[in-house]
This record gives sequence, structure tokens and C-alpha cells, in this order.
Amino acid sequence: MANSASAKKRIRQTEKRTIVNRARLGEVRSAVRRVEEAIASGDQAAAKAALLAAQPLMARSAQRRVLDRNAASRKLSRLSNRVKEMAA
Repeated sequence: MANSASAKKRIRQTEKRTIVNRARLGEVRSAVRRVEEAIASGDQAAAKAALLAAQPLMARSAQRRVLDRNAASRKLSRLSNRVKEMAA
């Protein structure tokens, strides 16, 4: 258990950041799910629109270290490839 004032403050800061980061991660997961649902339905226009909405969310979450940078890049790449395959 924290005894010093600085350690107690660090615990408070961590709790606040955890709440924010979980919300950000939830937004990213929802955006990815919307893209995958559009792909599953076969609607390429909706899939492209959902992907365009998901890209900045994932980039921001990677920049803020909610998601690993390479994981975000990999997920975006795989999603965009799946959307491109719909046209073929």
C-alpha cells in the first residue's frame, strides 16, 4: 500500500488514466466490429465508410499507447485488405 503522498497521487492518476484508456479501447473495438460486420454483410460502401471512421481512432489509440503501434498497424492493414478483396 502506498504511504507517501506522491505514491498516493500516482495511484489516483493511474485510476483516472485506466478509465480513459478502457473507454478508448472500447471505441476502437466497436469501430473494428462495425467494419467486420459491414464486410460480413457484403456491403462494400459501408465497409469503406466504417474503415475510414476506424482508421483515425486506431491511429490515435496507438499514438497514446492504448494499443501497440504495430498491432494497430497490423489490424488496419488486414481490415483494409479484406475491404479491397470485396471489390474483386
